[in-house]
Amino acid sequence: MKKYRAGVIGTGFIGKVHIETLRRLGNVDVVALTDKYMAKETAEELHVPNSFENYKEMIDTMSLDTVHICTPNNTHFEIAMYALEHGVNVICEKPMTTSVSEAEQLVKKAKETGLVAAINFHNRFYPMTNHLMHIIKDGELGNVFSISGSYCQDWLLYDTDYSWRLETETSGDTRVIADIGSHWMDLAEFVSGQKIVEVCADFSTIHPFRKKPNKVVHAFSNETFEEKDYTKIPIHTEDNASVMFRFSGGAKGSAFFSQVIAGKSVAIDLLIGGYKESAEWNSADVNSLNIGIRDDCIRHVEKGQSTIHPESRSLASYPFGHAEGFPDAFKQCFREVYQSIEDKNGTYHYATFEDGLHEMVLCEKIFESNEKQQWIKVQ
Repeated sequence: MKKYRAGVIGTGFIGKVHIETLRRLGNVDVVALTDKYMAKETAEELHVPNSFENYKEMIDTMSLDTVHICTPNNTHFEIAMYALEHGVNVICEKPMTTSVSEAEQLVKKAKETGLVAAINFHNRFYPMTNHLMHIIKDGELGNVFSISGSYCQDWLLYDTDYSWRLETETSGDTRVIADIGSHWMDLAEFVSGQKIVEVCADFSTIHPFRKKPNKVVHAFSNETFEEKDYTKIPIHTEDNASVMFRFSGGAKGSAFFSQVIAGKSVAIDLLIGGYKESAEWNSADVNSLNIGIRDDCIRHVEKGQSTIHPESRSLASYPFGHAEGFPDAFKQCFREVYQSIEDKNGTYHYATFEDGLHEMVLCEKIFESNEKQQWIKVQ
């Protein structure tokens, strides 16, 4: 088995998850990290042997097989392009870029190089969401006519909550849609096998102004400050988004996305309605799936080698009753990505740069729909 050399760019919350998860694969060495802030200290904390403040220096000197991009959205394009131009495979956090044109350029470059280029839509890799995809494909639910749900958080509820994601020049025109709506939409399309073809959206912002701390604050930080430590700034992105969808297979549905619903930290709900049965998956109980039956009890399916679809069993690493969650989904996603570097002819479920481009188109069309307050065709 080939041993891969990986470099991680950005070591906030999600970058550290990447580092910890990669070490669980066994065939990936995290040999370097890059961060503008405290790179050396973070490398020492995480026992990464090399640290850089400049990602180009890391790529130029470390003979990397892969880079994991875990930086703010507006940096993804230049980092991914530089890596691809220098023969390095890329795993990028969502959203892929801040514009459709940038995403198109990256898709083109990835095709030219033949390198692996992946987006970390990890929700595809819970055993039960993968199981759901397969039973829908097998016709267990019947033809799917309804796809609905939500993704809610509360970490930006107060006007003193702040993150770079609130700044349009850093995160792009949409926030809730790009940051968490993209996860839900990718999952809905993945499990249903239907693509979103039309959207109708309505946004709201509950804090038109927020208090920005006068120093760097990492995502999900609980630091508190005095009034004098803040600067009041206007907010131009959405806190809430309600979106109706029309899908390629005839299904219709809607979803609510928010980062300001008290008590919801990571609350993803997906409800699929078919002519035979329905299915509901919720992130609060990632290891189970509820199957709705008209003339019988709801069937509660728990993750286990004997209960899930044969094609999904490779995603269940632990026996029945042993929960697998957020970091395990990352592990399974990254495992497939690295397998595809070695064997490009295999069948893989991870999101590619083409999928990342599709999500950028969806974000753009949903933004346009909210601006015009009307239905917008995706293509």
